[in-house]
Amino acid sequence: MSAVTSTRVESAADSAAPAPARKLRQKIKPSRVILGIVGVVISLIWVFPVYWMVNSSLLPNVVLQNTTPTWLPFGGSWDNFAAVINGGTFFPALGMSLIIAIVTVVFCIVFAFLAALAISRFKFRGRKSFVLAVLLIQMLPAEGLFIAQYKLMGSLNLLNTVLGVSIIYIAAVVPFTIWMLRGFVAGIPADLEEAAMVDGLSRTQAFMRITFPLLAPGLVASGVYAFLQAWNEFTVALVILQENSSQTLPLWLRGFIQQSASRATDWGQVMAASTLVAVPVIIFFLFVQGRMTSGLVSGAVKG
Repeated sequence: MSAVTSTRVESAADSAAPAPARKLRQKIKPSRVILGIVGVVISLIWVFPVYWMVNSSLLPNVVLQNTTPTWLPFGGSWDNFAAVINGGTFFPALGMSLIIAIVTVVFCIVFAFLAALAISRFKFRGRKSFVLAVLLIQMLPAEGLFIAQYKLMGSLNLLNTVLGVSIIYIAAVVPFTIWMLRGFVAGIPADLEEAAMVDGLSRTQAFMRITFPLLAPGLVASGVYAFLQAWNEFTVALVILQENSSQTLPLWLRGFIQQSASRATDWGQVMAASTLVAVPVIIFFLFVQGRMTSGLVSGAVKG
């Protein structure tokens, strides 16, 4: 009888509880809690190398060489960052990387956007062959093109120039960017433009007012991909940019590590240099993330 009574009391308590509380208890399942814990653990594992890099950049080399790890940068300073910046080579490399990345992103989006529109909206002779060529280009190993790229840029007097590296980056990134944007363009029905044209808009006006805002997430995603490829690329820059006065940040970081190793590696300065290289990417993502989210929401509402 006591067990039956307690069961009735619990059921009565559940029925007397507010509706939001009952729904919350029903939604919280053990499987979701476990998945949430696993997600937090994986996120911490993923973030830890970045944290360790920043933590090490604030500590002197004597502390870093200690066998006991220092988990928190108590007593740290900005001396490593000051030593890296005062070297005089960071800002020229930063400017070189920014210019190359911006040029690559702008031209990749323009070329890929026009090509994706042509593939998705128009039927023309050689359309399938063009799509197949875009896919096949992605299978070519980049290392097999170094000699041809070097000779081509040398014959055009574009070695150690922003234009020479940007041309190669654009040629390498455009095919995959076309494939990305093609999916976004194909996902927007052409009937939306036709309905707007029936209402009195021209084809250009219908595209700019209806289709183009819905493509914002795709353009942002393509821009992020192009920016990362241009910012982090090392091998092509190593072949084309051979002068110390024209180096991107990956090349500058390699040279900085080599100079540090020649006088006993100062890991604090190396970590500070690595952090400085990563900071522009983090700022770019913080800016683009909000743009991407707003574009997705506005696209869903307009659709």
